[in-house]
Amino acid sequence: MTTARFGLGGAGTQTSALAFGGGLNPGDSNATEEYDGTSWGPGGNLATARRALAGAGTQTAGLAFGGVASTTQQSATEEYNGSAWTAGGSLNTARRQLAGCGTQTAALAFGGNIAPPVTGATEKYDGTSWTTTGTMGTARYVLGGCGTQTAGLGFSGYAAPGVSAATEEFTDPTLTVQKITTS
Repeated sequence: MTTARFGLGGAGTQTSALAFGGGLNPGDSNATEEYDGTSWGPGGNLATARRALAGAGTQTAGLAFGGVASTTQQSATEEYNGSAWTAGGSLNTARRQLAGCGTQTAALAFGGNIAPPVTGATEKYDGTSWTTTGTMGTARYVLGGCGTQTAGLGFSGYAAPGVSAATEEFTDPTLTVQKITTS
């Protein structure tokens, strides 16, 4: 990558990816980089520099949401069109270290840290606004996520008093959360 950083968001595929935001130690980044399967190049900057955010979508229809800027929890959502970011609807629960999955017009945001406490809140995005839907069985942060809005997974992460190996499935049509594995 052109700019080394931590706690950044990502979206896309192996040959058409986005990396955005992140911590610089000190400070936060608003940089976006695009990957073409071989190398990284510059993209349009986020409006809000932040770290510990989540992402979803593709390189030409990306979504960045949540995170923390300095010490302020973020609810901001930004949509990427392949060259520039624009404001989207705000999360209902501002948080950092959350996970996400899906597309720019059908995404999920789940888990995260509200400084403290840890949350299991789950929200779905329709391309305009976020709607609260269900709660994870195991509230946690710094977790992984993948899949689609109607068939997503949230897995592992930190849930007091330690690391969790739980996997939870988000299923259609109700988009409720079901714990499928715990440890």
